[in-house]
Amino acid sequence: MNYLTKNRLMKKILGIGNSLVDIMVRIDNDHILSELDLPKGSMQLMDKARSNQVLDRLKAFEKSQSAGGSTANTIHGLGMLGAKTGFIGVVGEDEFGGSFVRDMINAGVDLHMIHSKNETGRVVALVTTDYERTFATHLGASAEFSHEFVSNFRYEDYHYVLIEGFLVQDHKLVRTVAEKAKAAGLVTAIDLCSYNVVEANREFLNEIITKYIDIVFANEEEAKALTGLEPRKALDEIASKVKIAVVKIGSKGSMIKSGEASWDIGVIDVKPVDTTGAGDLYASGFLYGLSAGKPLQTCGEYGAMLSGNVIEFIGSKMSRDRWNRIRAEI
Repeated sequence: MNYLTKNRLMKKILGIGNSLVDIMVRIDNDHILSELDLPKGSMQLMDKARSNQVLDRLKAFEKSQSAGGSTANTIHGLGMLGAKTGFIGVVGEDEFGGSFVRDMINAGVDLHMIHSKNETGRVVALVTTDYERTFATHLGASAEFSHEFVSNFRYEDYHYVLIEGFLVQDHKLVRTVAEKAKAAGLVTAIDLCSYNVVEANREFLNEIITKYIDIVFANEEEAKALTGLEPRKALDEIASKVKIAVVKIGSKGSMIKSGEASWDIGVIDVKPVDTTGAGDLYASGFLYGLSAGKPLQTCGEYGAMLSGNVIEFIGSKMSRDRWNRIRAEI
């Protein structure tokens, strides 16, 4: 047992990220992505006007809506598993913001929210027939998130902190969280985001990861954007800088490496409907296992269990019945 798992009476897992509403839209061809100038599989930031244009083009398609944001999804999942959790983010004083807050509170998450006069941000997730997701993101109130909100936070009340990869576009914010959390003795983790965001911030990410981060989660595209290497070699490269590296390889499962030890984790048998939230819920399962002192292979298996279950639902949220089943299985 290493220092990451030795404290069985840990306080909480803190998440820091964007507070958004996910609008899921299943589209029937890739031409719509080209028409909207959205590279497939990417995350594109846009203003409200362009976000409205995207929604207008998609008005003929069926949509679903839920509280979202990458790290918020992970923390919500941890809360549903029964972990002690907290979250810092920014929401508007609107219906979407109220929905986000209620959703997190109902999962048992302690919230440390900043409330804005601007509207809550939204993500339009376009899901193609091959289950690939492309994100059109209007940050809204989340664009106000800055280092000032996290500089004086009591990190000592937590044991783990998960930093959302989308936040790396604000270097000062991420650096502040990483420095403060590390100084307070927290285990620091980051879940990388869209490959284009990683590419644009590669130098900064490598610096932060080397200096402050203990755990890195990445999918194969993000790992390649960070290292320039294919999954296995990317895993080795990331693991040389942190205590635990995780590279998720879609339907082939995931790979974990810590020191010289590594594990290949498979997937569970499911009928996929939408892969949104799969990576976020993988991190939920993994961190839940880690916080309970489980071996890393078991942590990966918990991650695979959650990511496999969520892709049988549209969006990043599962039914209460499914969560009951998962908790019983764990």
